[in-house]
This record gives sequence, structure tokens and C-alpha cells, in this order.
Amino acid sequence: MVLGGGEADGTGCALTGRDAAMDAALGALYGADGADRGGRRRTGERSAGLGGSAPRVARWLGDIRTYFPGSVVQVMQRDAIERLGLSSLLLEPEMLEAVEPDVHLVGTLLSLNKAMPETTRETARAVVRTVVEQLEKRLASRTRATLTGALDRSARISRPRHHDIDWNRTIRANLKNYLPEHRTVVPERLIGYGRAARSVKKEVILCIDQSGSMAASVVYASVFGAVLASMRSISTRLVVFDTTVVDLTDELDDPVDVLFGTQLGGGTDINRALAYCQSKITRPADTVVVLISDLYEGGIRNEMLKRLAAMKGAGVEFVTLLALSDEGAPAYDREHAAALGALGAPAFACTPDLFPDVMAAALEKRPLPVP
Repeated sequence: MVLGGGEADGTGCALTGRDAAMDAALGALYGADGADRGGRRRTGERSAGLGGSAPRVARWLGDIRTYFPGSVVQVMQRDAIERLGLSSLLLEPEMLEAVEPDVHLVGTLLSLNKAMPETTRETARAVVRTVVEQLEKRLASRTRATLTGALDRSARISRPRHHDIDWNRTIRANLKNYLPEHRTVVPERLIGYGRAARSVKKEVILCIDQSGSMAASVVYASVFGAVLASMRSISTRLVVFDTTVVDLTDELDDPVDVLFGTQLGGGTDINRALAYCQSKITRPADTVVVLISDLYEGGIRNEMLKRLAAMKGAGVEFVTLLALSDEGAPAYDREHAAALGALGAPAFACTPDLFPDVMAAALEKRPLPVP
């Protein structure tokens, strides 16, 4: 906490040098003299405030990066966009070059995608790519390792090679053959992992709600979609929807292209999206459908539930994520969530770090690790 040095602050202390500069940066955003949501500076004695000037905001962004750590800078940027209505200034290249890239900034840029001039688009893509590469570096290796193990375990064999033996299951299956005098178990039956074949073993459909409240989930889901698509044993389809449905599977080799193919905002028609996904299922018993949505349905509710029940009845594994982000408990339609749970598709929020374990459980057809 940096205390102001004005006469009315009650501390009796005057700030100078770096402390005064830090206080000015905070006051421009959080002080009573800062700008209002429309970008107009409020009246007051101090000169703090961002106003609606791009150069002024760019200087402020540079200041906060000088005085505060990256995690704090990201929070302040997000607050500046939300509290002061500065989204339109992100359409200017010099502004984008000054910001600290993070998931929330990417969500804001995607919401401005259609209004973005060509002079800004390449800078915006560079910002988005920076965030995507950071997320891939953090998440890709563990996701591939976890899901490869799940695919191997889903193909158990009874005559495994030595290095493919599942020793825990083999010992449990042969405990009756324990020889006390030798203090050992004689395995009559070996249980092992099957090697993941080069052919496709599982099909995964990611169905993502692109309403404005799902921005962070869209970013993470696009990255995970690209990771899944890179695995030979999984056929991955990525579908985004609002009141229309867009199949972005052909863009999965580059999650940045996927993100710029979305359009955040608009209504929600989950039933229509699930109808499209259902039409693409060719092997129900080997398919996992992941619906990422806050479940505020604008379409036909009963049809949505019937469609989900039909897919599960055919053998499809169905996962419902209310959010895929680190943002904490999301807002969601509790009535729809309860209805999905009654059909055997519990709806829950999921962090990016938990997602590989959720997918591994779905691929192996075992209970999901619901938080």
C-alpha cells in the first residue's frame, strides 16, 4: 500500500521521488481524482488521471511496469480497461506495444477483433502469440504425457512384454498365489498396458461457448485444442458457438488463428451447437465431447437435454466445464447444471492445471476428478 502525500490523507507524511511516482500511478487509476468510466478526468486538485489520451495511457503503462511486478501490472491493466473504459485505446499499435500480455488482455483484444484496424492487427496477433506460447510452454508437456498414459492404459493386454507390465494390477490379481515360505507372489496372470497405436484411438470434440463472459476459457481451450490435435492417437475437433456454430478444426495447427476465428459476445444456443457436434460423431464409444459453457441457454432447453441424453446413451463420454480458467468460481445457470448432473454429466469449473487429469479420466471412462 502506497499512502498519498496530500494534506487530507491524515498521515502527515510527504512522498518524494520514487514513492511519489508510484502514488501518482496508483492515483491515476484508483484515486478519487482519476478518470471516470467514459475516460473523462474528474475534477480535483491533483493532476492524476488517465483521461482519454493514448499517449497519456501509454506513459502510464510504462510507469506501472517500472514500479510494480508483472502480476500486479496485469491486475492494474485489467482494472484500467474495466473501470475507465479504455478498450478502444487498445486499437492503437503504440498502446499494444506498451501493455503486459496476459489471458485477460487477449480476451479483450478478441472482443475488439472485428473493429480492429489493419494497422493494429499484426501488433495484436503478436501480443496474442506471446500469451499462447507462454501457455503452451506451461501446459503442453504435461497434457501430452498424461493423455498418452491414459490412452495406453485404456488398451490393457494379458500377455504383455516385460516393460509393459502393470505391476500394481498384476500383484493384486495374483495375491492368492502368495508363497509365504518364499515371500513372493507367483503370477499366473499378467496384466499390462497396450501400446498406443499410431491409428486414431479416441475422438475428442471441444464445444466452446464464445459469449463474452467465457473469454479466458476460449483462450485456454484453444491452446488445449492445439495440443490435443498434435497427438496422433486423438482426433480433435474444435467448435465454437454463440447463436451460430463455427467449426475451427482446420485452424488447430495454430491456436492464434483459432482465437482470431472466434467472435466473443452475442447470444447462446447450446442446443444448436450440440446438434452439430452430434452429427460429427462416428464412433460414440470412443468419443469424448467437452462442452465449455456457463449454460445460460438461449435455445431450446428440453431439446438440449434430450440431445445430451441421446449421446450418453450411445456411449459418448460427456464432460461439462462451466469455465476453463484460473478465475475462481464462475457465474452459471444452476438449473441447467443440475439437469446435466442428473443425466450423468456433472458440470463443474476446471483450472487449466486440472484439465489434463479430467481428460485422462474421460478417455479411460472412469469417474471424473470433480473438484
